[in-house]
Amino acid sequence: MIYALSLASNLEAEQHIGWAIEQLSSLGELTLSQFFDIPCRDGVGEGYINGACILKTKAYTKGQIITLLKDLEHQAGRVRPSHSVSLDIDLIAWQESETWQFNLKKMPLTFDVKLPLSEIMQHAELEIDQHEHMTYCIKPIIPMQHRV
Repeated sequence: MIYALSLASNLEAEQHIGWAIEQLSSLGELTLSQFFDIPCRDGVGEGYINGACILKTKAYTKGQIITLLKDLEHQAGRVRPSHSVSLDIDLIAWQESETWQFNLKKMPLTFDVKLPLSEIMQHAELEIDQHEHMTYCIKPIIPMQHRV
């Protein structure tokens, strides 16, 4: 099976994501995206370090992978609900044969998932429009309330 995963953290992100990558690489062949510093979607809390990976493994079913991901989050100290997230790993899609199946709970995909995943996976669901890219990647230098 091939799994497309998203990874995010806004609490000691380098440490938690590095640890998660080590753990995931022990499960099979891992292909990583770049990681991006992206503002929090709802504007509450710190921004996140977001990335993605493709995991190829013959040893684990989809159900087992979902359980493993939640276990990794728990081991990293994930507390729900919270705006401080030590580790968030989500199963975005999986491929048993030629066709990717997307996790309907994660649809529509958000920018912070699409941006890194689009580096390592080709699919129409991962297309990013210019407005979406501008909204998340470019911030005004002068806050709106201080403009003349």
